[in-house]
Amino acid sequence: MIRRALVLAAVLSLWLPASAPAEMAGVTRTKLPNGLTVIVRENAAAPIVAYSLLVKMGTRNETTDNAGISNMLQLMLVRGTEKMSGEQIAATADRLGGSIDAYGDADYSEITATALSRNWQPMLEMVADVAIRPTLPDGTVTAVRDFMVRQIRNRGEKPYDVASDQMRIALFGPRHPYAWDPIGLSESVQRLHRDALLAWYRRQYVPAAMVLAVSGDVKSADVMPQAQRLFGGMPAGKADAPTVPAPPAMAATREVFKVPGAQAQIFMGALAPALTHADYPALKVVSAILGGGMASRFFSELRDQQALAYATAALYPGRLDTSSFTAILGTGPANAQKAEEALKAQLRRIQTEPATEQEVAVARSYVVGTQAMDRRTNARQAWYLAAAELAGVGPEYFDTYVAAVKKVTPADVTRVAKQYLGVVRTVIVQPE
Repeated sequence: MIRRALVLAAVLSLWLPASAPAEMAGVTRTKLPNGLTVIVRENAAAPIVAYSLLVKMGTRNETTDNAGISNMLQLMLVRGTEKMSGEQIAATADRLGGSIDAYGDADYSEITATALSRNWQPMLEMVADVAIRPTLPDGTVTAVRDFMVRQIRNRGEKPYDVASDQMRIALFGPRHPYAWDPIGLSESVQRLHRDALLAWYRRQYVPAAMVLAVSGDVKSADVMPQAQRLFGGMPAGKADAPTVPAPPAMAATREVFKVPGAQAQIFMGALAPALTHADYPALKVVSAILGGGMASRFFSELRDQQALAYATAALYPGRLDTSSFTAILGTGPANAQKAEEALKAQLRRIQTEPATEQEVAVARSYVVGTQAMDRRTNARQAWYLAAAELAGVGPEYFDTYVAAVKKVTPADVTRVAKQYLGVVRTVIVQPE
């Protein structure tokens, strides 16, 4: 297993060094007079152009009174503009050889689109139309709101989703904006209406909080004047700067919830540093050692050797503010107690028993290779460029991050594991 993982990791690690210089060499960045940033990455490898219009708006901007409003607004943007209905938007995108969609997340919301390179300008015009001239038709608002309420209700019936939601609440407290999924809270979503969405749109869609990234078979010299023509007329304004409360101090807690289902879900989590923190690369390596693929300790020891898990993972998302590290194990109800103790033992072990050089090498390559694979498409390249810009770290950040990952040592692994995983909160979802 380790030999196979080493071969795979070595192959994955070859992706980024070969591609990074070309990516950076073809990147052009311009800030329009109204504050909107435009980034173009030229890549003629395929006749495709991708667009990512990111807005610094997500659950991070919300409160319990409007939780879910960012995602609902995004869903509404592609359902009608002053020029096109939702059906016409979808049909036009298809005719241009691509697609267009929008969604909200924790730190950002995105309008994402792709098109054949010969149609890059009509698609850019449609992205601008969706972003600047949405109509938010009242009847559609009701339908989308009802759909979202049903989705939230469905989450409450799925053991994994319940465990995930309760883990966020345990770590961040119920009123922290990272405590809910981007889909929102049922009682908040049910109160949303067209006027509230319009007010939120006017408050959040400010050029200073927006980045348009374009990646693909296109020339920056062609894109920049079109971007100025389409987006330059947006009035400048002050970007929303939410005050995010500090999460509660870490303490060892254990909560059990009952949900119908066949599996028990065991989540153990701790607060973790933000995307830009110096310890972020080392803790990402820890997450790979514990739960990153088939070579990880959770998979090889808890699943393969001890047969205590159906599924395992270690999640550590990049966030602008304090993030979270979560160890996850799905098991049969009869094994729940034994599996919980085994998962605790793995978290203790990573703090007390130094990881081997080989383990760390595999984990480093897994982290580097996974990101490199994720950045292969123009759509993801556009997102990475826009996200780095809005985070204030610049387009080279993710390459700098990769270089930092490659320097992580076994001593670094032990240090950050002790610092961040010494105290965990536990959430268990058992079948009724």
